[in-house]
Amino acid sequence: MKEYFLKLYRYNAWANARVLGALTQQKVQHEKILTLMSHILSAQFLWLHRIKGLAPPKYELWKKYELVELVSMGNEVGKLWLSYLEENVNFDRELVYKNYMGLPFTNNVEHIMMHLVNHSTYHRGQIALLMRENKFEPVNTDFITYDRVITGQLKD
Repeated sequence: MKEYFLKLYRYNAWANARVLGALTQQKVQHEKILTLMSHILSAQFLWLHRIKGLAPPKYELWKKYELVELVSMGNEVGKLWLSYLEENVNFDRELVYKNYMGLPFTNNVEHIMMHLVNHSTYHRGQIALLMRENKFEPVNTDFITYDRVITGQLKD
């Protein structure tokens, strides 16, 4: 299961980097696009902090961060997740936590980790749609494209 999560989170970091690269290259300043990317990265920090039993991160879930900060956030959270995954073996455990509204929940860490990548993919899809609607060019962040890139079948 560890190898599965490592591959999934390598993909997630790659996809985030591709979107951030496209936003940077096209100098996107669209408020909703940046807010969605901010949300993706803030949620990745938040869940990692919960899983590791740390205090909430400094990033707010629905605050819009500037593009230069998003690039830094993306690099940092991708590395932090991969480091966590490399250092741990068993993710099949229950996590008791409070959500951002203070409500108590218990979920399996593996399920949270799957949710987080799905959550990120969902919002990256929204970003792609908004980019196209606003005359920007979105990038392909499909998992199969990532797989083709890492196996050398396709150039990134």
